[in-house]
Amino acid sequence: MTPQEMVERALALSTNDGCVVLVDEESTANLRFAGNTLTTNGVARSSRLTVISIAGERAGVVSRAAVREDQLADVVAAADKAARDAQPAEDARPLVEAGPASAHWDEDVRPTDIGVFGAFAPALGEAFATAEAGGRRLYGFAEHRLTSTFLGTSTDVRLRHDQPTGRLELNAKSADLKRSAWTGVSTEDFTDVDVDTLGASLAQRLEWAKNRVDMPAGRYETLLPPSAVADLMIYLFWSAGARDALDGRSVFAKPGGGTRVGEQLGTLPVTLSSDPGAEGIACAPFVTAHASSRESSVFDNGLPLGPTDWIRDGRLEALHQTRYSAELSGLAVTPAVDNLIMRGPGGGTSPSPSLEEMIAGTRHGLLLTCLWYIREVDPQTLLVTGLTRDGVYLVEHGEVVGEVNNFRFNESPVDLLGRISEVGAEARTLPREWNDYFQRTIMPAVRVPDFNMSTVSQAS
Repeated sequence: MTPQEMVERALALSTNDGCVVLVDEESTANLRFAGNTLTTNGVARSSRLTVISIAGERAGVVSRAAVREDQLADVVAAADKAARDAQPAEDARPLVEAGPASAHWDEDVRPTDIGVFGAFAPALGEAFATAEAGGRRLYGFAEHRLTSTFLGTSTDVRLRHDQPTGRLELNAKSADLKRSAWTGVSTEDFTDVDVDTLGASLAQRLEWAKNRVDMPAGRYETLLPPSAVADLMIYLFWSAGARDALDGRSVFAKPGGGTRVGEQLGTLPVTLSSDPGAEGIACAPFVTAHASSRESSVFDNGLPLGPTDWIRDGRLEALHQTRYSAELSGLAVTPAVDNLIMRGPGGGTSPSPSLEEMIAGTRHGLLLTCLWYIREVDPQTLLVTGLTRDGVYLVEHGEVVGEVNNFRFNESPVDLLGRISEVGAEARTLPREWNDYFQRTIMPAVRVPDFNMSTVSQAS
């Protein structure tokens, strides 16, 4: 049974007032390597059916993996019963009315396979040889995932999105394993991954690390590359729910009630936005909600998504909204989108300095490479803590002069927006901490004059 047939049959089997059916077909291919040697590779496929049955203002959700044709009626019946037994849902709204169906709705699902690495794998082999000759060891993995989502409703919505997601994590270590450096990239199909450039960058960092400089905790002028900026801004994005703000539970709550939408968060004209059609990081242009939460509603499935500015020129413009929360807040309906873009003054239309140029313009400061183990400390300020890893470097008079010990940091990404003193050129990047969950980002490097390295860490 094809995904399209499963959608149609599930909708026909439901006996309640309304129904939403989601079918997710996923395929993955991966390569893993260690010590300049490919260790494993593999492919996998999976399928998941989610049936959302509507009975008046009540909703029942049943989700199952690998549903066979003879099991479909039982899944739908379970969802119908769950809806009849449920309490009225506060987010209940009429199901989204049908618009034009996706043009490729009827096309077959074409899974990814190991061939996606056809050009990448030989280049990786050459990188192994280069690293071996230079006394370095490369570790990491490459993964490609293709998810086809089919959405059908009893109001005749028929939408489909095919989402390619690729990531490469690459770690280089010295032969004695005492020096380490990390980099990662996000890609749609691995045809644009420049392994030589990545390997050269890691080799340079290992050279920098030959000179060790111990420094105390404190506030330092710090350059954060796009990957580190992505990890901080993704957490801000995840915390930007309108319901939490309305209930006074988040940094975006206005004292006395309401939200901080319309408030200036920083003087530097920084913009944080999402766009389903953004080149290289395109994502689903409609809502796919497998369950209701404070930030999503199953009743909103199929709602169109468009470009959204969350922060524009330093001013908070929008929070994640369902139709229900938008009625509570009096603000526009702005559901979350599965990508994130940050730009500085000029919005990407005027030249911005590269990270190398920002290093050259630094008299005394630190250069981070990535952050990890990020955890929330205080939701009211969005204070988070975390660790540096795989390379913190000292910059003196425009040159990197050595590697510094690791630190624990304490910072709020919202507060940082008001303290950034320089924004570099943006680039597609891969967050390190959150890349299992969020890969589609375009971020700049930034300069923070007083980044809080709260304690020295023994992490390596």
